[in-house]
Amino acid sequence: QLQLVESGGALVQPGGSLRLSCAASGFTLDDYAIGWFRQAPGKEREGVSCINSSGGSTDYADSVKGRFTISRDNAKNTVYLQMNSLKPDDAAVYYCAAAYYCSGYVSYAPAFWGQGTQVTVSS
Repeated sequence: QLQLVESGGALVQPGGSLRLSCAASGFTLDDYAIGWFRQAPGKEREGVSCINSSGGSTDYADSVKGRFTISRDNAKNTVYLQMNSLKPDDAAVYYCAAAYYCSGYVSYAPAFWGQGTQVTVSS
């Protein structure tokens, strides 16, 4: 079964940090660009960051630039999203998606999606 599984979501205070993980099973992640998306209640899903298949190119939405870092460990078949200085506006369900390439900070026409992990930012 081909799937992506996100983990690492939690309740965190404003200013705190979290690291999300996106692990693949049934296929090799290093063939794909990986994008992180998020969707808050009542809002459309938005792209957050994307990393190309080799890890040599990354991009970020302006709203997270300087605070979030995307990285990948192809040996572990996992992509990470380090989130620092979290704000209440960052609260959302975060999804990872595998695609053949990034279009800026969005993975273009994803082939696989994960089920999402909840991030709550509140004091």
